[in-house]
Amino acid sequence: MSLKIYEIDEEYTKYLYTIDKRVCLEHKDRQTRKFVGVVLSINNINYYAPLSSPKPKHLKMQNSQIDIIKIVNGEYGIINLNNMIPVSNNAVTVINIDKIVDIKYANILRKQARFLNTNEEKIYKKTIKLYNMIIKKRANKKLICRCCDFKLLEAKYKTWQHNKLHIKSHDLSR
Repeated sequence: MSLKIYEIDEEYTKYLYTIDKRVCLEHKDRQTRKFVGVVLSINNINYYAPLSSPKPKHLKMQNSQIDIIKIVNGEYGIINLNNMIPVSNNAVTVINIDKIVDIKYANILRKQARFLNTNEEKIYKKTIKLYNMIIKKRANKKLICRCCDFKLLEAKYKTWQHNKLHIKSHDLSR
């Protein structure tokens, strides 16, 4: 299975943000930068982990931090595991990098995608380790404060998913 880069439904992230303020919201300038991430499966639940564009601070960050993964030593950004959120398939869309007009941005996304697939096993190991530390409350207070409340968001994601399906089926029956 290859990892892909996804865009996430803005309505969904806004909904989860009302529950947990650590949930990342859409970029203000949506025309030039998409809000992108990778989808990882943990305990039969898909999680969307946002990717961050390269910033000078990423080069200085410790790769040993459990809640982030530096992409090519931070040159191409990071994966924010601390901000990952449960997500259903109907709330994410695969990004077609070939259709992105901004060549520089498209090249960054290609390099991020290449890194994701080359390091898929390492990414999963770190993701599951972080998830378990937070769920089982085995992390220090600083780390818990940086991470989304995975358990709470899982419960709310199921409610949102149920409501979306109920609304769709109601619309179809008209």
